[in-house]
Amino acid sequence: MNRILLAFRSFFNILFQGQLSESVQSGLGLSKRVPAAVSDLKTSTPPRAPTVKTSDGALQILAILQRDARLLDFLMEDLTAYSDDQVGAAVREMHDQCRDSLARYVKLQPVIDGVEGTFTQALSKDPNVVKFVGNVPATPPAGGTLRHKGWHAATIDLPPLAAGQDASILAPAELEVE
Repeated sequence: MNRILLAFRSFFNILFQGQLSESVQSGLGLSKRVPAAVSDLKTSTPPRAPTVKTSDGALQILAILQRDARLLDFLMEDLTAYSDDQVGAAVREMHDQCRDSLARYVKLQPVIDGVEGTFTQALSKDPNVVKFVGNVPATPPAGGTLRHKGWHAATIDLPPLAAGQDASILAPAELEVE
């Protein structure tokens, strides 16, 4: 009876904790062995936090768009074999899915909230904020005709990456088992 109880305790320890508790280990006559190299590392250097690269957010957005709308599959597909009607039908649904996914994680606002085609004052002379196009003099003017409102990410709320997740894997390969 004692072995059955020990078997159940072992099963539930592994199921819920991922490892055997010390009491179960002693009941089984097991002890933890730590290799000398690992014990030296534990005493000499603290564990490093995973490094987060600036590209991780961009890759995460691509992974989300692939997961929700199969955007990368569409972009990597050779469309020459398909008619315009077939491509248009596929794009309509994908557009809605991509738009919903993007809106879920990023709040976008126009850089200049004006009417395109009308004269608008430049908010900034910074070329990252306002880009003058056309016949631009050496010193940028105070304004011009608004051709594109631009986009600004007001808020970004991406879910955290799972521990140890490789951000460069945008979509895992899928293998069907029959």
